[in-house]
Amino acid sequence: MLIASPDVFEPRYVSVARGRRLQTGPRAVVMGILNVTPDSFSDGGLHLDLDKAVEAARQMAADGADIIDIGGESTRPGADPVSSGKEQERILPVFEALSKAFGEGGPLLSVDTYRAETARLALSAGAHIVNDVWGLRREPEIAEVAAREGAGVVIMHTGRDREKLSDVIADQIAWFEPSLAIADKAGVRRESLLLDPGFGFAKDTAENVALMARMAELNVLGLPIVAGTSRKRFIGAITGREDADERDAGTAATSVLLRLAGAAVFRVHNVGVNRDALAMADAVVARTLEEK
Repeated sequence: MLIASPDVFEPRYVSVARGRRLQTGPRAVVMGILNVTPDSFSDGGLHLDLDKAVEAARQMAADGADIIDIGGESTRPGADPVSSGKEQERILPVFEALSKAFGEGGPLLSVDTYRAETARLALSAGAHIVNDVWGLRREPEIAEVAAREGAGVVIMHTGRDREKLSDVIADQIAWFEPSLAIADKAGVRRESLLLDPGFGFAKDTAENVALMARMAELNVLGLPIVAGTSRKRFIGAITGREDADERDAGTAATSVLLRLAGAAVFRVHNVGVNRDALAMADAVVARTLEEK
């Protein structure tokens, strides 16, 4: 039996930049993580060289990634901030190279940034989606940038630098409502929005597990959900895997659970493993829907 209501799995389309659309609903969407940083918690330092970054993205596409999410600043706890110039220096050549390599029919490209100017430049260089880990709060102008380009926008929840509500779902909604108001005021179309509950962002293991257990409740917001559990510390705490690179099996398990709860997009390091796990979940979804 599905945890989520069947209507969550009905086809819907997310409008993104360059006139493209992303279908969610019947099939899980996989977003591959490509960090062009020296200090990200799992893949830091692996993709600083442009050729290696392009090679990694090509492999993700071959493994079934629908989206490649490219970031130039680590968001792990305690990471040193970088300047906007350094962030742009790292990622813009990657967007330009992948835009040429993939063309119009390849995976969508997403920029992982909270800076309006970085988002503007990335969209000019080939990005289709803006993925903001601060939920449009750090630089609200980023929503205006996205609106002008017709870009997709991922609004992420975070518990950093603020007092959280004790109830995990109440805190999610309390965070998302003002962020959605920013998007609406800027002119971002509703059909361009996705929500990310921000696993691991100022959430301990118990909070992350509670959020997973109640994920279906977020479907009340009526927008596609992005699940970003990949290799997170709470998976290591539960499985005993101290090395982030050894957490892919645990990540795949969370992907399946969250898929059945209605999540639409899965932001992961290991595309192939999660693609296979989600194919199994999608088969269960399809069979269950047929029986209704």
